[in-house]
Amino acid sequence: MNIQSKLPGVNTTIFTVMSKLATEYNAINLSQGFPDYACDPKLTELVTKAMKDGFNQYAPMPGLPALRETIAQKVENLYQTKYNPDTEITVTAGGTQAIFTALAAIINPGDEVIIFEPAYDCYAPTVKLFGGLVKSYALAPPNYSIDWEMVKKLFTVNTRMIILNSPHNPTGSILSKDDIEALIKLTHNTDILILSDEVYEHLIYDEQKHQSVMLYPELKERSFVVASFGKLLHTTGWKLGYCLAPAKLTAEFRKVHQFNVFSVNSPMQHAIANYINQPDNYTGIAQFFQQKRDYFRSLLAESRFKLLPCNGSYFQCASYSNISDEKDTDFSIRLIKEFGVATIPVSAFYQRATDHKIIRFCFAKENLTLSMAAEKLKNV
Repeated sequence: MNIQSKLPGVNTTIFTVMSKLATEYNAINLSQGFPDYACDPKLTELVTKAMKDGFNQYAPMPGLPALRETIAQKVENLYQTKYNPDTEITVTAGGTQAIFTALAAIINPGDEVIIFEPAYDCYAPTVKLFGGLVKSYALAPPNYSIDWEMVKKLFTVNTRMIILNSPHNPTGSILSKDDIEALIKLTHNTDILILSDEVYEHLIYDEQKHQSVMLYPELKERSFVVASFGKLLHTTGWKLGYCLAPAKLTAEFRKVHQFNVFSVNSPMQHAIANYINQPDNYTGIAQFFQQKRDYFRSLLAESRFKLLPCNGSYFQCASYSNISDEKDTDFSIRLIKEFGVATIPVSAFYQRATDHKIIRFCFAKENLTLSMAAEKLKNV
């Protein structure tokens, strides 16, 4: 049977490959970004209660009204801006589905989308799937900062969207106020839309402030903002997130959403609505992860790895250039097989597999897990 692939250059994701190898070699898995500890028992009890109370059928297509109202209040508390729960907030099956749906709703063949690499690996394939053209701006270690004058040179009459990600996966960098002001200047008087991936919005360290596009009316009016309950509540396997956008953009988003997943997990929506209605249940998350970051960095200080800055997310990047000149993919595989620790090679986040000899660790793990991994890494 002759089948013409719409994504001929796409293979199984590096996350799946590394996690499979970690299982095969019984390695400590610091590759894929998920915790190895339980979420708050109060949250699982709320899910159980919702199931017992009979909330086991389809939720409304845009999401449970109580959850959308709670999200609206949470956003207003954090960013002093309002979203209408009925027309501007949609609950999704995770952040990735929200990203996919926003791109599906907007991108037409020939539209150009600017992304910043290293980039979360769903961006470029999804743009290409809908006939869009990816214009990539390559960020460089150690700070992965953006030269906005160079970004401007990527603009053409076909530029339709810019995808942002802050805090950034995989680098742990964050956008500054200067970055946002430069972006406002570049997009002023244009029809360019923004897709702002803010799934790590709460994971900002050292008393820095998350520069959400929601803080800036000039960007908010042109932006899809994607968030994740999985990152916030340590429940990545629940695949629950949401998308915020002005009513006109949300209307287009929901046209796709209704034929994609239609609606998402009903009892979990009830549980989360009740849980995040009490901000004390999640406001300490930045301190929680900063302690893990600091602990992991202190452990690796005794290793030969050179740690890069980490201002947000739950990822720590490290250079191994003074250890080996192997390709980062080969080095990462050898770490699993010979030393029993799984990581992600950062070249996997570049379309051209740009290799800066840097790997990514996930520190959303039990301290014992981090300690055991660090002992192994000290032998590298």
